[in-house]
Amino acid sequence: MRKNPFRAGNEISQTYNSGVVTIYRTEDGGEPGYAPVPRLIFRTRLHYEERKLGLIRFYSAKQDQVRVERVLRVPRRPEISPQDVAVTEDGGQFQVELIQLASGVWPPSLDITLKRVSQIYEIPEEAEHEVV
Repeated sequence: MRKNPFRAGNEISQTYNSGVVTIYRTEDGGEPGYAPVPRLIFRTRLHYEERKLGLIRFYSAKQDQVRVERVLRVPRRPEISPQDVAVTEDGGQFQVELIQLASGVWPPSLDITLKRVSQIYEIPEEAEHEVV
């Protein structure tokens, strides 16, 4: 007999059907003593659900002179940080601006707010990584 997962409250089942996002951390790839050269290092690849970018979030970001482009809901992962770069399956590159815990959904999820990067990074060649 199939058993449903335990849910503490009236949580809603969250789907991640919009696409796949790859998260990279940035590190300095330049030679010591020379100008920094940002380099992307693979962190994780996740399915995501595209979220609505609300007016309050949009205009609050504009007040801080940040142009928010997208909000993605992904499975909760502790390794994601606001210094990371997110690359969607269509090749769009975004800086992770804000990470928020999503409440009332199962499985535990994060909302990551993304802004378009001004510098286009070279995407490293990588072996096939598991999609979570």
